[in-house]
Amino acid sequence: MKKTGINSELHRNTGIGFLALFASSGTLVCCALPIILVSLGLGASVAAMTSSFPFLITLSQHKIWVFAFSGLLLAVSTWLSYRPGQRCPTDEQLARHCRRATTWNRRILWSSIVIWCIGFFAAFLALPLRMALDL
Repeated sequence: MKKTGINSELHRNTGIGFLALFASSGTLVCCALPIILVSLGLGASVAAMTSSFPFLITLSQHKIWVFAFSGLLLAVSTWLSYRPGQRCPTDEQLARHCRRATTWNRRILWSSIVIWCIGFFAAFLALPLRMALDL
């Protein structure tokens, strides 16, 4: 049975929001977390983590694609969350659920954006910045 109306729109937006959160968390795990751990002198932890989860090496080798894909998902999620013409139903109970879902979608979205920015800084800006400041 095909979902129609406001419930299907909320379900679709929530799904894209969680996909964006998952993708931005992937950027944090593949790139930011290992760099932060090594910077803190916990290189053995990074070695243990990459031996337990070898896909992290593949993710870090393709970090440009990982960040581009997750950034695209975040852009789509942002557009879906803030696009004009969104309405909640007139029924009081459904409207309350709609507002709550919209609030949580936006919280998840902004959490994802913060995680993505931290990962981007750690993966692409931290080392060049450190090298520039050591001059």
